[in-house]
Amino acid sequence: MTTKGPLRATLAVATVVLVGAMLLGLLIGPVSISVPDVVKSLLAHVPLAHYHPPVPALEQAIVWQIRAPRVVLAAIVGAMLAGGGASYQGVFRNPLADPYLLGVAAGAGLGATFVIDAGWMGSLVLPGAAFAGAVVAVAMTYSLGAVGGNSGRRSAPGSSGRVIVLAGVAVAALLTALQTYLQQSHTQQIENVYDWLLGSFSVASWSDVTLILPYVAVSAVVLLAHRRFLDVLRVGEDEAGALGVHVGRTRLLIVVAATLGTAAAVSVSGLIGFVGIIVPHLVRLLTRSSYRVVLPVSMIGGAAFLVLADLVARTVEAPSEVPIGVVTAFVGAPFFLFVLRSRRAQQSAL
Repeated sequence: MTTKGPLRATLAVATVVLVGAMLLGLLIGPVSISVPDVVKSLLAHVPLAHYHPPVPALEQAIVWQIRAPRVVLAAIVGAMLAGGGASYQGVFRNPLADPYLLGVAAGAGLGATFVIDAGWMGSLVLPGAAFAGAVVAVAMTYSLGAVGGNSGRRSAPGSSGRVIVLAGVAVAALLTALQTYLQQSHTQQIENVYDWLLGSFSVASWSDVTLILPYVAVSAVVLLAHRRFLDVLRVGEDEAGALGVHVGRTRLLIVVAATLGTAAAVSVSGLIGFVGIIVPHLVRLLTRSSYRVVLPVSMIGGAAFLVLADLVARTVEAPSEVPIGVVTAFVGAPFFLFVLRSRRAQQSAL
């Protein structure tokens, strides 16, 4: 049975939801701007259109320079976190895996804490340090997991994935301890550190979008190209190998791609949890469990989810902002418990 029909229909619905979420993000704010004026302001920046809308310059600046980069960045980060979560869950056959499983959050947090404590919070220094910390953490995790998985007797089916997960927990604990030590050694910077750790798009700009877009694009292309492998892996590593799939090499490629995109995303947004658990599970429960559907729809759904979460974060206590990590945790923690207790939700991920 072909999946093209259901995939196209589901993608269409998810895309409509995303467009609606982004439109809300552009419309809602301290300054009221009508839908036609928002659309005209966006059309004014279409290349080669040479369109000059009859919209006040101030409103155009609000739409294009303040709201649009924030909405676009939230969509990109949400898509990457959800896509990374779905990929990790498929690769490790673990329904509770998310992009922070392999130490991405701990590594990014340590890198960000280091530069904040050092007073180097430049436009490129902070994202660069967070990105480098996340990549180093995952490299440590995979190296330790590979050593542990190759030692001793022949591993049981699926055990290599479990070993890497355990290695990720250990690496995350170590790096979190180092981060805590740095915070306690530089208490005057704790507020800045926590502001970053809880996540925010309050200072989003087009430069942030262009900074991470190449990494996210490469990551998304690789993950989507290998989504069929995740379906094959569901039947077991031995069976996948019998079908001619090089399980170890392909798993490493997917993990590297998911980590690359996730590290780039958190480097500009801070640490935003639960997106990689909430969205893929909702997609599986509402549609079907094939990764040919789950992965692309999760990316679109993750984009819509984080745009709406950011909208809540900046409006629920306006003019103040709630850290977006707090908003996603309010939604994600109960959902995490649901997944933990629900047999159907766990089976849909495997």
